Amino acid sequence: MQRSPSVEPLTSQSGPAEAGPMKLPWAPAFPLRPLARISLWLSVVLVAALWAWGAWQRRWIADDGLIVLRTVRNLLAGNGPVFNAGERVESNTSTLWTFLNYFGGVVGGPVRLEYVTLALALSLSVAGVVLVMLGTARLFAPGLQGSRALLLPAGAVVYIAIPPARDFATSGLENGLVLAWIGVLWWMMVAWSQAPRLRRGGPVFLAALAFVAGLSVLVRPELALIGGLALVMMLVAARGWINRLLILVSGGLFPVGYQIFRMGYYGLLFPQTALAKDASGDKWSQGLTYLANFNAPYALWLAALLVIALGAVLVAARPRVPGNSPRLAGRIQSPTAVVVFMLVSGLLQGLYWIRQGGDFMHGRVLLTPVFCLLAPVSVIPVVLPETVRSARDRGVVLAGATAALWLGVVGWSLWAANSPGMGFDATRVTYSGIVDERRFYSQATGHAHPLTAADYLDYPRMRAVLTAINNTPDGALLLPSGNYDVWDVVPAYPPPPPPPGVSMDSWRREIAPHTVFFTNLGMLGMNVGLNVRVIDQIGLANPIAAHTARLDDARIGHDKNLFPDWAVAEGPWLKEHPWVPPYLDEGWIKEAGVALGCPETDAMLKSIRSPLGIRRFVSNVLHALDFTRYRIDRVPQYELLRCGLDEPPLPGTPYTGLPATGP
Repeated sequence: MQRSPSVEPLTSQSGPAEAGPMKLPWAPAFPLRPLARISLWLSVVLVAALWAWGAWQRRWIADDGLIVLRTVRNLLAGNGPVFNAGERVESNTSTLWTFLNYFGGVVGGPVRLEYVTLALALSLSVAGVVLVMLGTARLFAPGLQGSRALLLPAGAVVYIAIPPARDFATSGLENGLVLAWIGVLWWMMVAWSQAPRLRRGGPVFLAALAFVAGLSVLVRPELALIGGLALVMMLVAARGWINRLLILVSGGLFPVGYQIFRMGYYGLLFPQTALAKDASGDKWSQGLTYLANFNAPYALWLAALLVIALGAVLVAARPRVPGNSPRLAGRIQSPTAVVVFMLVSGLLQGLYWIRQGGDFMHGRVLLTPVFCLLAPVSVIPVVLPETVRSARDRGVVLAGATAALWLGVVGWSLWAANSPGMGFDATRVTYSGIVDERRFYSQATGHAHPLTAADYLDYPRMRAVLTAINNTPDGALLLPSGNYDVWDVVPAYPPPPPPPGVSMDSWRREIAPHTVFFTNLGMLGMNVGLNVRVIDQIGLANPIAAHTARLDDARIGHDKNLFPDWAVAEGPWLKEHPWVPPYLDEGWIKEAGVALGCPETDAMLKSIRSPLGIRRFVSNVLHALDFTRYRIDRVPQYELLRCGLDEPPLPGTPYTGLPATGP
């Protein structure tokens, strides 16, 4: 392969630095012939257009996406990054996604938050695919100088063909942000791996790369496996303690600062969503079920075989590039090491989610591992021989094999993109607990593209909850009834007399407490006022439910199930029949009320409900580990035993937990 005379031979990292002006890694590094440049940009534009069009055709905002916007509403109202005013709970997994939507809401002004998050999600999703393609093109560029070559989309086509990838490109969740972050990190890591040989780079780029890697934990906590590995590679390859200090400060200052804020503000080591799902636990069998559920409709195993074969051909065709340093630092800061880094990152992400049990949304959490594994072949070079002496020439064979495999990838992508997915089971909650979330909510709301909170008013129970709140001016706890058009009402204690000159009706509505106990927090939280407390039984917004133990046989993603008796016990509600529904037990309610006085439980609740001052903040930081580990028993009587508390007396016959016998 010929080398362009305008590019000097590559030098060893361990060699002496040459004089000359420093150039930034994002400057043009490897001049390509027009055919390669044109094919690259045509590939990028075509894939970006198809990706944006495909995602738009399946546009929607998930219920979990609306959970984020409830927090954004509280931020805009001055209540802080909380789900319910007066209760410091982090109900969103991605910190950065929450604040991006907040800033989008500030800039967008009167634009609906749902449209802001839709625009952000789609833009970031497209940007992520574009950036990963450009990073891979840069990876191959040194070996293509002076060669006639085509740069064709491969791994990128595989990713955008997967239907769940298009589903979650606009779901209101952080998937688009994850793609954009991986795309930026991949491009910068490739540039970093090439910088020593090109005598380019400097502290600004090094700090920027470390900063991007450090953001991983704020994009999603488990992405620390990727960002942390990138920082370790940079530290090993860095020269001198000044560069190492720069990497540590740039990569760690922001995430460590936020971690201290999280511990002091929320009293936990990680978001409550991770606590609710016990992210440190394992459900290997369910994780394998989730993997099979993701693979089956699209024959992902076939795409994997094609991509692996394509990667093997590319490795065989790789030109020999001199200059690798025998030192460990030189081997770490090399294109080969960066490719291994991204592949290992994808495998680690996949293993993490399989161990965790996957998710209840079809394919969602395995999209990130797939994206990482496809990154090194998101575009591929097809090197065209300058001359063809024989069909058996090595260059002809490699070009032919690459082209044949690429056509196979394109064929699979066309088939998979039009797959019916999970078929008839897409919207049914079967034993696996996995559903096609977009199709489920499209069917349940009657909207092909449920985007706004108003669209979700057509979901069962949603309009009825607004009617129930309006019909209870003195306040109430609302529990879901078996009838989708009715909510069970537990009345609040009668309100005190109004101040002089204030009508009773306006006074009642001003001070009336309302709490709704329901699973679907997003659609509910966005359709009621911020003065209505919205809690769930699985612990995303309910601190009591979050601190219960994970149920082994529960639906994945819904691994906790707090009895509604606790919600009655902790609020200003009437606690006896006939004011409580007949399926609730007065004895359980009283036991739960006493159990809430357990010293450890009381301390945990005060950490997020007491006014936040310096002493409270410092105390939360010091006790965040204890609060994160703390668990309560969801059965009130067992919780009393755990805490060593006496059972409360009941009127008449003492409560024994057994049914009454005889007259």
